Amino acid sequence: MTTPSSVQGGKPDLVRRETFSTRKLFILSAIGSAVGLGNIWRFPYIAYENGGGAFLVPYLAALLSAGIPLLFLDYAIGHKFRGSAPLAYRRLHRSAEVLGWWQVLVCFIIAIYYAVIIAWAAMYTWFSMTKAWGGDPGAFFTGEFLQVSETVNVGFNFVPGVFWPLLITWVAVIGIMVAGVNKGISRANAVFLPLLVVMFIILVVQSLFLPGAIDGLNAFFTPNWEALGNPGVWAAAYGHIFFSLSVAFGIMVTYSSYLKRKTDLTGSGMVVAFANSGFEILAGIGVFAALGFMAFTAGTAVGDVAVPGIGLAFIAFPTIVSEAPLGALMGVLFFGSLVFAGVTSLISILEVIVAAVQDKLGWSRVKASLAVSIPVAFVSLLLFPTATGLYLLDTFDAFVNSFGILAGALVAVILVAWGLRKLPMLSDHLNKFSSVRMRTVWIVLVSVIAPVVLGYILYNEFATKITETYEGYPVWFVGVFGWGMAGALVLGAILLTLIPWSSKSKLNDPEYAAALAAEKVEDAA
Repeated sequence: MTTPSSVQGGKPDLVRRETFSTRKLFILSAIGSAVGLGNIWRFPYIAYENGGGAFLVPYLAALLSAGIPLLFLDYAIGHKFRGSAPLAYRRLHRSAEVLGWWQVLVCFIIAIYYAVIIAWAAMYTWFSMTKAWGGDPGAFFTGEFLQVSETVNVGFNFVPGVFWPLLITWVAVIGIMVAGVNKGISRANAVFLPLLVVMFIILVVQSLFLPGAIDGLNAFFTPNWEALGNPGVWAAAYGHIFFSLSVAFGIMVTYSSYLKRKTDLTGSGMVVAFANSGFEILAGIGVFAALGFMAFTAGTAVGDVAVPGIGLAFIAFPTIVSEAPLGALMGVLFFGSLVFAGVTSLISILEVIVAAVQDKLGWSRVKASLAVSIPVAFVSLLLFPTATGLYLLDTFDAFVNSFGILAGALVAVILVAWGLRKLPMLSDHLNKFSSVRMRTVWIVLVSVIAPVVLGYILYNEFATKITETYEGYPVWFVGVFGWGMAGALVLGAILLTLIPWSSKSKLNDPEYAAALAAEKVEDAA
């Protein structure tokens, strides 16, 4: 619970840092953050397109050699320096604070459009009961539902069918954020995550009994071993792992800062990483069993109906729901799962921003939550429930993932590993109370493998997007909301770093200083 500390020496009151009441709640919250929309609609298609069953080889390699090591890096920084991303990086080294604010701004961009997809999923949960999309789900989604403009620009013709569920989504999420780490975030994850797992298991079982399900599973799991010789397949595996585990954009730094001091960091991280991967494979089974049924009904190959992302969720799946036995139940389970997965991820994204404001300005939980969530919700409600919102969402998502998350991760790894040479110290911190020891191998993976892979992926993304206009959108549109947004993240991070820390901030928290002194005594002993 958040309580003010006493005034000492005439200094302003400081707000005591919240902690997860148990390690179990931290693990649930971390899994809730990692298990998001991408697990359900992104992983199955990426695996299918990159070698099927053979993709599990580079996927596992990426998980062990980059995903988990970077997850541990976030844990070590957040837990040792007991702060939000900006504060933790600042305590690591003064020059590193800008990395924390970069991650905060990445989360701001993701939050404003992520909520919209949750609102879509909520509406489609309702639509599933009556199969409101009719005989042409594609035309319904872009036409009657989103009312997408034929012109790519920025307009404010609001779509009521999106605006109102988005408003309700934000009201619910703001309530969770105001309630705090234990009463809000922990409780939400403790309810939503089990519901998500139960609903999705029921969905998978239902999908497995559909005609053609075996064909879908064969398409998903049949290995194409030749694909392993393609560097692009390995890059796809590493790229997906970075996004899937919620590493390198402040979430795990922030969550680990709420852990109690004597916590098994690496053991917790292993549970989170493998739970996330297990859910992804479960999602692949359920989605491709359903796509097998869709192909069977249409008399075509599974490859002809397999599509990624939004197309899979809001066009292909409604088609399946319309044709499947007990289709309404399948639709409610699928879209309800998207809602729960989205909410648990969105609250973790917002927590990065809320915690940063709390730490910088010394504000209470309620004040910081409202000061962050209401403006984020306002921007989201202004830009996305409109006829041009889909174009903005698509562009923001493509560029913030590549030139926000990946670029920020590359800079952070290089600075921490090579510029500041802090990995041995962070390794020692991981090993204090952990069941899985990290030392030389972990340092090599973080300092060598991660930067090489991140650099390769980032170079490919840059080369692709610089040589052709993204999705054929107007140059000015991509320049402003793609490249311009990515550049603004860096500039904004620098400017936020220049703002002085409040006298009530956590920068000189006596509680942290006491804990640090205690650690030094323990180390000396």
